[in-house]
Amino acid sequence: MTSDTSITVSRTIDAPTSVVFDVLSNPERHVDLDGSGFVVSDEKSDRITGSGQVFRMNMTGDHMGGDYQTDNTVTGYDHNHLLAWQTAPADTEPPGWEWVWELEAQGSESTEVRLTYDWSKVTDQALLQQVGFPLVTEDQLEDSLGNLASAVAS
Repeated sequence: MTSDTSITVSRTIDAPTSVVFDVLSNPERHVDLDGSGFVVSDEKSDRITGSGQVFRMNMTGDHMGGDYQTDNTVTGYDHNHLLAWQTAPADTEPPGWEWVWELEAQGSESTEVRLTYDWSKVTDQALLQQVGFPLVTEDQLEDSLGNLASAVAS
């Protein structure tokens, strides 16, 4: 589902919510999940355990002139159900785009996973033009769900 300021994709993954959440809450695994090709590696972050936590990622992309780092501030955390964060260039305040992962058990051995990329809180008009939202496509988000399905199967 796509709107003017967000994209949401969903998929049922054959794994319990606890297994899916374990992968999502470990920043070291995010390079395995990324369907955009921007995530290079985790910058030695701890497992995500609550809102307000910040984890740093090493990234690459022409939109930022090559290699860069992001700080990701956790904005939503509900163990085995929700994980959300706002992303910003390292050492800056988040300008408003957010990644939201929602998990809903479908019995004991599968999970409906919804991934939303939301830039509705970005108010800086210059930034909106510079970045050219959406920076990540619906297909790339679908790829992230496929990568997550593969990650929890191994």
